[in-house]
Amino acid sequence: MKSFRAWLAISLVAVFADATAHSASDAYLTLTVATGAGGTTRIDAQWDIALRDLHFVLKLDDDGDGNLTWGEVRRHQARIAAYAYDKFRASADGKSCAIEPARQSIANHADGAYAALHFAIVCRGTPRKIALDYRLFFAVDPSHRGIVVFRHGGTVATALASPDNAAIEFALPLVTP
Repeated sequence: MKSFRAWLAISLVAVFADATAHSASDAYLTLTVATGAGGTTRIDAQWDIALRDLHFVLKLDDDGDGNLTWGEVRRHQARIAAYAYDKFRASADGKSCAIEPARQSIANHADGAYAALHFAIVCRGTPRKIALDYRLFFAVDPSHRGIVVFRHGGTVATALASPDNAAIEFALPLVTP
């Protein structure tokens, strides 16, 4: 376990040090409809947000040495979650759904390390439509894009969130074209 943490810390430092300002600002939101209980619909979610983008708004590099360590990311998990969840809403058939944070981890993508926020969206009943209001980084970076993948059963739908397309809807059950 210690060797994994050491490897992760070294990887984060290397990725953060190599991240450049010209990298695209993207986040990846994967939603999977799970079985609900007690008259609810549960959607399991993983939201991967680039650490370089989070550092830009939250200043995660505590010692200012240009290297982001696992310890620094871990110390700021509450701030990361508060910032992200403040920029995201979900509703079902016009009624607000609860966002239930579960945990955070690190996800690696081709362009660097990402904070992976794992959470559930819990909606009442069996909705016909799920609506997302996605506004992460739009106030500070209008070029940011949220790549959304929505899975229901064996069907997959995708969408791209942008400042001009912050409200995204998915009909349930998903219908393939």
